[in-house]
Amino acid sequence: MAEGYECERTCCMPDSDVAWCERVLVVRSPRQAAHQDAGLEKRLCHAEAHLTALTPPRGRGKRQRTDEATRVAAMDRVLTAHRVDGLLRVTWEKPVEQPTHDVGRGRGSVSREKCVIQNIRYPMPPIARQEDAITSRSQRFGWKAFVTKAGQPRRSWQAAVLGYRNAYRVERLFNRLKSRVHIAPLFVKLNEHIEGLTSLLTLGVRVVTVTEFVRRRSLETAQARRPGFHPEHKHKRTDKPTAERILQAFAGISLTIIQHAAGEDMLRRLTPLSGVQEDILQRLGLGTALYGQLEIQIMGT
Repeated sequence: MAEGYECERTCCMPDSDVAWCERVLVVRSPRQAAHQDAGLEKRLCHAEAHLTALTPPRGRGKRQRTDEATRVAAMDRVLTAHRVDGLLRVTWEKPVEQPTHDVGRGRGSVSREKCVIQNIRYPMPPIARQEDAITSRSQRFGWKAFVTKAGQPRRSWQAAVLGYRNAYRVERLFNRLKSRVHIAPLFVKLNEHIEGLTSLLTLGVRVVTVTEFVRRRSLETAQARRPGFHPEHKHKRTDKPTAERILQAFAGISLTIIQHAAGEDMLRRLTPLSGVQEDILQRLGLGTALYGQLEIQIMGT
């Protein structure tokens, strides 16, 4: 899952006697490194295709670059845009053709005045990859640095790495605010309205976050994995369901209210809970009785 090493360093606050010792964990993730390698290969292929397109073969409608400075600037833009500077070696040739043409119109003759037109092209040989530079960059993929004040007896290198990997990322809160509760755009003008709506949506994100945390903690404590959170794969089990999938498990619930024409009797019928839904309520500490209270039959109102 990971490889790396660690070292210790002493830190202190400027203009103060406060100092502490911390461990720096330098970790390489093979999966992330493979993902970055695939991205580099994709960028190299795109850059090679765009560089080759700068000097297309002769043909109708094919624009040929005849100015060397313009061509070099275009090549630099391609390499910079795909972030492959120093990884591709691009060379070109400069053949000059000087065909002779008769001056003016009409049929040519030996005594007719002639002129020479100079045509310059820059055909590109096959682009060569700098394998040493590519290997050197690839060796830097997948590395991260973590810092902890916990000593070796308290938290080993493996435990510290797993702790960081399983930690909750605050960026998920912002993602939920933007993509789940749609905090933007706000169609309000007064500052009080903006503050109130933001507080309301933030409260919704807190409820979602707590729901996910409590559910995952319950499954982790019981060391259990439950199915039913992936509609596309009903038998897939997980011990870390997201709050969105937890709420999605209750998507098919409906409350039917039947009222007589006279208005005297009213009957409510609630969709029965499935096994997955009952398990969710139990692990959230709510129980099925709270759900059953929604189904109330009122007689003689």
